[in-house]
Amino acid sequence: MTRKPESRKHPQVVIGLNAVLAAVENAIPKTLCVKRQEGWALPYGRFDPDKHRTFELGLRDLVKQQTSLSLGFVEQLYTFGDEGRESPSAVMMEGEDSDRIVSVGYLGLTASPEQPHGDNIAWRDWYEFFPWEDWIGGDPKTLLAKFLPALEAWAKDADNMPQQQARMARINRAFGIAPHPWEEERVLQRYELMYEAGLAAENWRDRHRQPPTIFANILPFTGTAMASDHRRILATAIGRLRGKLRYRPIIFDLMPGQFTLFELQRTVEAIIGFPLHKQNFRRGIENSGLVSKTAQVLSSGAGRPAALFVLNRSGPSSDDFHDRSIQGLTLPRWRG
Repeated sequence: MTRKPESRKHPQVVIGLNAVLAAVENAIPKTLCVKRQEGWALPYGRFDPDKHRTFELGLRDLVKQQTSLSLGFVEQLYTFGDEGRESPSAVMMEGEDSDRIVSVGYLGLTASPEQPHGDNIAWRDWYEFFPWEDWIGGDPKTLLAKFLPALEAWAKDADNMPQQQARMARINRAFGIAPHPWEEERVLQRYELMYEAGLAAENWRDRHRQPPTIFANILPFTGTAMASDHRRILATAIGRLRGKLRYRPIIFDLMPGQFTLFELQRTVEAIIGFPLHKQNFRRGIENSGLVSKTAQVLSSGAGRPAALFVLNRSGPSSDDFHDRSIQGLTLPRWRG
């Protein structure tokens, strides 16, 4: 009879890699997801120090293996290592379930979301996971009305008045309740509030509990749950990308070689989640020196043909394009 190996006395740390691969298709922001038993997940895998010299090389390799896609621009996002966030068996990694998986997250961008191979891999609209982040159609009052009262009830349920006030202050600032403005890059703070208040399905799953009826009726309106803490990783990536638009020309990693200003505006709006003032946006782009008009036009068959633009890579910083500072976009919100 074969003896089962004894469990290790001390848990080990396992290094994992996660990729948030973002693209915009038909003015819809999407992220590449892999289907797991617990739901949609980000591409993931274990870092192999014998095979890969760096984390980034390991990430590129695992994404290629899982999705058949090659990554373009990538940057390290954050390291996620909360206790209990993942177990090796859940992600088909070697190790014991007592081991701690520490995941290094990466953000990658592509201008052409190729269709991956496999039925369990798909590009998903990221507003499916964060419906309250989509303000393209205006202030989502109907959606917010479904869960803001529950957030306020959670705030009032704090142990004492200072804690109640602190919770309400977090809610007001996160969701742009007067006098606070809506800050599009605070995606993670909003999700963490929803999680703490029991308005994210992952909260109940992680505690192995069924939500009470009052919560069960609200959860369908608060976004699709993701495996492990991948919705938190995705929220971190969206907030990072939204913030970088203002000080890096990163948006052009999501654009084709030639584009109209209308296409550029629609891509920016898809990422930040709210509409922009057309004339002010175009004026800001043309004055920034980030783009150059070509001699070509795009004819849609109706109306005047639109001029085609290209990214202007000329200038003293052109050799280090992604490190160009103070070269982001002005984002004039439409106040209609």
